[in-house]
Amino acid sequence: MSVRELVVLGTSSAVPTRHRNHNGCLLRWDGEGFLFDPGEGTQRQMLHAGVSAHDVTWICVTHFHGDHCLGVPGVVQRIARDKVTHEVRAAYPASGETYWRRLRNASAFADTDVITPRPVSGELTRWPAGPVTLTARPLSHPVQSYGYRVDEPGGRRMLPGELERRGVRGPMIGELQRRGSLTLPDGSVVTLEDCSAPRPGQSAAFVMDTRLCDGAFALAEGVDLLVIESTFLSGESAMAAQYGHLTAAQAGRIAAAGGVRSLVLTHFSERYTTADEPRFVDEVRKAYSGEVVTARDLMRVPVPKRSAEAGG
Repeated sequence: MSVRELVVLGTSSAVPTRHRNHNGCLLRWDGEGFLFDPGEGTQRQMLHAGVSAHDVTWICVTHFHGDHCLGVPGVVQRIARDKVTHEVRAAYPASGETYWRRLRNASAFADTDVITPRPVSGELTRWPAGPVTLTARPLSHPVQSYGYRVDEPGGRRMLPGELERRGVRGPMIGELQRRGSLTLPDGSVVTLEDCSAPRPGQSAAFVMDTRLCDGAFALAEGVDLLVIESTFLSGESAMAAQYGHLTAAQAGRIAAAGGVRSLVLTHFSERYTTADEPRFVDEVRKAYSGEVVTARDLMRVPVPKRSAEAGG
């Protein structure tokens, strides 16, 4: 069964709170599992969320500040302990290779050989990842940081009215889809383009610690689900700029510019409580009118299904 959902493992920023674990989430997508920024305590949060090491096929680290990577040792050792047999690729900034090696081998344990490093450098990196493509783009933070995006290939949506009008029925439809064209009994030829319309693939993006920058806007362009840091409210915009973070209002600007379908805010400063969540939404609404979710630990957020007009 196809599952496309975000499993939220932690929603705090530099300092965890009584109600928010360090940052982290797992994007489940048709058998692939993208574990983004496993902060401290991720292994235990996975247990609470009902996901396991066997669900992880990629570990994607945006940068090597502790709240985004101190969970790596526990996750790696759990992958080894649970005898995961499939390959687990690890994407991370190449400039942090020393940190990756320290985290990857942080203590004595019975190691595993299934984890394959995929260091990131440059302006654009893409990898095939099962049914999707994983893309990394640089962000703007005091240390080198990358955001990630998952894209499903586009396809075509059959148009029942056109099929009926042209007399294409039953097994003929499957043949048309396989071959791209079909010769009817009267000798006329029907093409796939005659009876279908383009169907864009679904997509999701993960944008963590960054100022406003081209990379953040490019990652968000046209995605169905955008998971984005919202560390501060606008009253702390000077601090946000100084430390390389976004405000809720800026997250809304990025979502609006990209035509994002659903926006998930996370990575909240410890100065805010759940009672402040409406204030974050109010700021986002200054620019963005789509669906907004203020993430909480262990929440599950489905990737939005396509509407009938979009082919879903």
